[in-house]
Amino acid sequence: MARVRRTGTEPELRVRSIAHRLGFRFRVNRSNLPGSPDLVFPKYRAVIFVHGCFWHRHIQCHRASTPTTRASYWVEKFNRNVARDSRVKRELRREGWRVLVLWECEINEAGHVSRQLLKFLR
Repeated sequence: MARVRRTGTEPELRVRSIAHRLGFRFRVNRSNLPGSPDLVFPKYRAVIFVHGCFWHRHIQCHRASTPTTRASYWVEKFNRNVARDSRVKRELRREGWRVLVLWECEINEAGHVSRQLLKFLR
């Protein structure tokens, strides 16, 4: 688990690249916002989280498997992650931010991500 990166992951870099190519300017991992969103678009009062399917439990995704070793530990950890994600989204919305979650498995198709970003930010 020590090798799991918190920021600068491949899916996150891919989304950043697409957003930049579309002409959007953003900040990365603003620690003064709840949850330190992966991309922050102050002009649009919008934030994007790029979630890994395994860690954030993407529903009905094959990547969201649960390890068989120490399963109870993992279930508790995943439940805490999901609860934290919900709390952070609620806090951001309460502060007037719009929130979009992009899942790791959805990011492989650049056209899909582009359409989501355009729809969300315009």
